[in-house]
Amino acid sequence: MTLRGRMTRLVQDFARTARTIERDVSFMEICGTHTVSACRSGVHSLMPDNIRLISGPGCPVCVTAQRYIDALIELGRRDDITLTTYGDMMRVTGADGSLELARSEGADVRVITSTMDALDIAAAQPDREVVFAAVGFETTAPATAAAVLTAEARDIRNFTILPCHKLVIPAMRTLLSNPDLKVDGFLCPGHVSVIIGSEEYRPIVEEYRKPCVIAGFEPLQIMAGIDRLAEQVMRGEAKLENLYPEAVNPHGNPAARALMDKVFIPGDAAWRALGVMEQSGLDLRPEYAQFDAFQRFGIVLGEDQEPPGCRCGEVITGQCVPRDCSLFGTVCTPINPIGPCMVSSEGSCQAWFKYRRNEMKRRRVDERQEVIA
Repeated sequence: MTLRGRMTRLVQDFARTARTIERDVSFMEICGTHTVSACRSGVHSLMPDNIRLISGPGCPVCVTAQRYIDALIELGRRDDITLTTYGDMMRVTGADGSLELARSEGADVRVITSTMDALDIAAAQPDREVVFAAVGFETTAPATAAAVLTAEARDIRNFTILPCHKLVIPAMRTLLSNPDLKVDGFLCPGHVSVIIGSEEYRPIVEEYRKPCVIAGFEPLQIMAGIDRLAEQVMRGEAKLENLYPEAVNPHGNPAARALMDKVFIPGDAAWRALGVMEQSGLDLRPEYAQFDAFQRFGIVLGEDQEPPGCRCGEVITGQCVPRDCSLFGTVCTPINPIGPCMVSSEGSCQAWFKYRRNEMKRRRVDERQEVIA
């Protein structure tokens, strides 16, 4: 059977399953790659009226609390520091501008594609401090851990990280503790699952009775995951299913997990919109404290100051969709992003702006015609 034929059959089966569910159902994906792929391929247009696919806190840049952005900007503006970061962090707005603005004003802020690039910069200029913005979920944390261990082995003493890594499972627990947020099942993130393994989601299934399905990133894989979630809801079940076995095994990547465990310990962390969650981030172990930029430079985190009118916090917690924000597509665009969901290439707002604007225009036309009628 062709790919188109497989998708057609899957959509038909999904529609039949949805008709047997006599209530509205919401499934949440917590992966930036799922967000973009679903929007780009039109997966949302295949949802029956009673089933919604909503985005959760799956974009690493989007969940990074304002206080961390402010700390990075503070470091970047110091004359004796070279700040290194992945590209999406450059345009996120803090209380006093952005890293992009700081660089335009003379700050030594450099975009890198690998943690080892930051180490090479530090080795090449031993008279300057080099700080790496350690942002991301379990997907990128092993690379940060490897950089710390390499810095120690090579005795690179002018290298530190600002730890901002986040853990997915605590975020899922916090979402489920919110009585106002109705989530009937999770489409679990493929990349994170490669690292942590499928079994990490079992407590969510067993304690909260919520189906969890791990899926890949192609449209057919995403639809298959949503279909399995719908089937579980239809049967009144809550199971853990792994539809991405070619990449995800029950216990994850042992080497990557060993790297994280050697360098980091779970610690309390601030998230955008979700607040400070216990054991939801990764702190450096005491034996690696010399690589902690917080300690070396005496950085104290301030309070979060969200951009006025921005609803990114509600978007990443599934409480609204981008079109519900009055700034979306008018004041806030990829050229002039107000919130991080429009900045990041994995952000829900940027994905909606790129791939779902025509859908919004049709909706406005339909609403005007209804008013006229």
